[in-house]
Amino acid sequence: MIKKILLGMTLLMSMASCTEDYTDWGNPQSNPEEEAVSFGNGSVTPEGVINLADVTGDKVKVASIVAPTSTKDTYTPSFKINFDGQSFDIDADGNMAKADLVNYITGKFGKRPTERDLDATLDAWLSNGSTAAKMATSAKFQVKAIPEAPFIDAAYYLVGDLTEWKLDTNLKFAHSDADVYEDPVFTLMFTTTKDEQCWKIIPQGNVDAGNIWAVENAPKGVVGIEQDGDNAMSGKLLTTNSKGNKAGAGKIAKAGMYQMTINMMDYTYTIKQIAPEYYLVGKLQGWSPENKTCLMYAETPMVQSYTTQWKDDANLKIWLGSDFGVWANAYGAKDDGDNSVEGKIAGSGAIVCPEPGAFYTFKADFSTMTYKWTKLENQNPKAFETVSLIGVGGKWNDGDDIDMTQVTPHNWFIETTLPVGGFKIRANHGWNEGGNWGYTADQKFTSTGKLFNDGGSGDIKIATAGKYRIFFNDITNEYAFIAVTE
Repeated sequence: MIKKILLGMTLLMSMASCTEDYTDWGNPQSNPEEEAVSFGNGSVTPEGVINLADVTGDKVKVASIVAPTSTKDTYTPSFKINFDGQSFDIDADGNMAKADLVNYITGKFGKRPTERDLDATLDAWLSNGSTAAKMATSAKFQVKAIPEAPFIDAAYYLVGDLTEWKLDTNLKFAHSDADVYEDPVFTLMFTTTKDEQCWKIIPQGNVDAGNIWAVENAPKGVVGIEQDGDNAMSGKLLTTNSKGNKAGAGKIAKAGMYQMTINMMDYTYTIKQIAPEYYLVGKLQGWSPENKTCLMYAETPMVQSYTTQWKDDANLKIWLGSDFGVWANAYGAKDDGDNSVEGKIAGSGAIVCPEPGAFYTFKADFSTMTYKWTKLENQNPKAFETVSLIGVGGKWNDGDDIDMTQVTPHNWFIETTLPVGGFKIRANHGWNEGGNWGYTADQKFTSTGKLFNDGGSGDIKIATAGKYRIFFNDITNEYAFIAVTE
């Protein structure tokens, strides 16, 4: 049964020819069934709960209105519906624009598909085409509506050939702390070591049930794609295919490092292969989209860090090497200027060192999309005037040093051509200056790692000649070599 509300009307404007019949508006009456109210000899009755997912047109009926009559036939009634002081057009049949109702609900409550009870009033106007007057405003009544939105679970996980179709909690999609209906985007970075790797996506509800396949072929079930085995790098996600069967598995054709982004509001996905390098951009390198000198050092492909003295405003963002220079793809904090000791990489706002001017290590874990700042115990590390390569091409004499550039405190960079053979890194063009870095006796060349700081260290051995971009931190002894392809 549709609930009805008695409305009281208040005379707001004087217009003798139109208002003489409306001088006796009753106060709202208490009635458990909320009967329809009269506009003098008219009435208004709100609809029941409106599920906006069922509304296919551009208008939605929110009430039934019986218009009051006027002694002046030349005047016609019109109406406005009000929510929290915002007024919207509503026709004599009680229809308002669907977009107006949706925008009001989502603006006030968000997009979560929960019943929302909206306090409303109705204005009655009369007009002769050139003159209009608002006769009265009703007492409050309620419009009840549910926003249109798909099911979005609290979290999602990637499963497939790379997990032997078992749950691996390390492959949980990262998400901000926002309501999933306000931020429906989930992100995961992962590495496949084999070609032709199939995948599906498991909702948190199945994990909570203790069976990742607990719900399939249903809105709250396992997420996949239309065609089983399709290796498209973007497309629509679904739980049930067009034939009514459970969704198929997607496929990643080539081994590599990937970023997968899913938008569960529109059920879409994108997968892109990424370079395993991460760069910092910010005050430390002049916010330049061309200055790729602040490379993060890899503990693992997903865990990257950078240690320095964070000067000036100590602001930063992060770019993947494959996205460098694209501001829309920069990683940062949800709130610009966040200087928390730890937080989520969940937006594009600047992340700020908690103590500008101090030495900190900034560490980001891209498997969980989190970051953390750690203050160095030694706030006065030994500083060097120069750090250089020595021994390149067999040249070990004084004067053969190839100087690197200090791009931030204690971080050094050079782009140079290296022949096959060995070399070392040393400080202040000498061997006894507290800085003499190389490999241990059994250390093999890798593109990233740590050097050994001792007079007995061995050469860094290059097996493939070519141009390299070399990064080195004299506090942590971390290094990186990136081959430059023309």
